[in-house]
Amino acid sequence: MPQRPPLTPLVESLPETVPFVGPETQERLRGRPFRARLGANENGFGPSPGVVEAMRAAAPEMWKYGDPESHDLRQALAARLGVASSNIVVGEGIDGLLGLVVRQYAGPGTPVVTSLGAYPTFNYHVAGFGARLVTVPYEGDRESLEGLAEAARRERARLVYLSNPDNPMGTWWSGEEIARFIDALPETTMLVLDEAYCETAPAGALPPLEPERPNVLRMRTFSKVYGLAGLRCGYCIGPAEAIRAFDKVRNHFGMTRMTQAAALAALEDEAHLRKVVELVDACRRRLAAIAERHGLAALPSATNFVTIDCGRDGAFALRVLKALDARDVFVRKPMAPRLDRCIRVSVGPQDEVDVFESALAPALEEAGAA
Repeated sequence: MPQRPPLTPLVESLPETVPFVGPETQERLRGRPFRARLGANENGFGPSPGVVEAMRAAAPEMWKYGDPESHDLRQALAARLGVASSNIVVGEGIDGLLGLVVRQYAGPGTPVVTSLGAYPTFNYHVAGFGARLVTVPYEGDRESLEGLAEAARRERARLVYLSNPDNPMGTWWSGEEIARFIDALPETTMLVLDEAYCETAPAGALPPLEPERPNVLRMRTFSKVYGLAGLRCGYCIGPAEAIRAFDKVRNHFGMTRMTQAAALAALEDEAHLRKVVELVDACRRRLAAIAERHGLAALPSATNFVTIDCGRDGAFALRVLKALDARDVFVRKPMAPRLDRCIRVSVGPQDEVDVFESALAPALEEAGAA
C-alpha cells in the first residue's frame, strides 16, 4: 500500500460532508432536472436589468483582477448605510465571511455558541477550525435570545451566531429585543449577527447600526433580494479595528471585477429592489394560502422563503419532501428536533409555484399512506 502525505489530525477527524447538497448535484443523481427550484433561498425573480447590462459592459475587462479593496463598492455601501467605509469589508458571500470570522476568533477547543438547527454553514466552519460548538434549542420557532446569552456567559464563548430574520424558520425578533440581547452579552463575546434577509424584514426588525460597537459584526448579502447568489458577494459591518483584522486572513483577490460591477449596479437600482420586495411578499402570501388550503400551517416569514408546518413529526415531513422531489419539486427542510416537522419553500416565479401547488396534494397523500 503506497504511503501518502498525511492530513492534519483535525482534518482527518472531520466527516466527509458539506452543509448543503446543491440542487445541481441532486439533479445529476436523479438523472433529470427539477421543474421547480424552490429550495435554495435564491431570488428566482432575478437581478435588475441594469445589473445585467453592467455585467455585459464589464465582460471585456475580465482579464484584470478585481480591485482587492473593493473600494468603489465599499464606498457605495458606506454612503447607503451612513457609516464609514472603514466599517465595511466585502467578501465571498456571508458564507465566506463566516469562515474568516471563525478563523479570527476561534481556535481548537474554543467555545462557540449557536442555536440547535440554525444555519449549518457556520457550524461547518467551527468544526473546520477545531472549535467547540455549544448549541441552544429554539424557543418555539425562534432562536432563544435568553438561552444564547446565558450560554455565552456560562461558556465564556468567543463567538455567538444569530440570524435575524432566521434561517431555517423565517421568524424574527424585533430590533429592540436584539438590542437588549446585545447588551446582555459579555464584552469579550463577539456576536455574529446574520442579516441576510434584512431587506425583506418588516419595519422595526433591525436594531440601529452602531458600527463601532466593539463586539458586534453584522453580515449582509447580495445573494437574496438583489438576485446575485451566483456571484457570491456579501459584506460585514463592524468596528474599524475588527474590520481591519479581516485583511490579515482574507483572500484579497477573491472579489472579481464582474462581481463588484454587478453589486454596484444592484445598489443603484432602488426601483428594482422595491419591486422584488413586493414580489417576495406576494409570493409569501400565496405560499401561505397554498399551505392552508392543504390543511397545513405556514409560519409568519420575514425572509424570501416560507416554512410550512406539516402537522406531524420529522419522519412525515421528510416523506413529504421526498414525494415532492419525486415530482420534480426541489424544497428543503430543517433537520433539528422539533423544527424537523416542517418543510421550507423559497419564493419564486409563478410557474414554479404552480408546479409546487399541483404537486403538494399528491405528495401529502403519498407521505400519509407510507
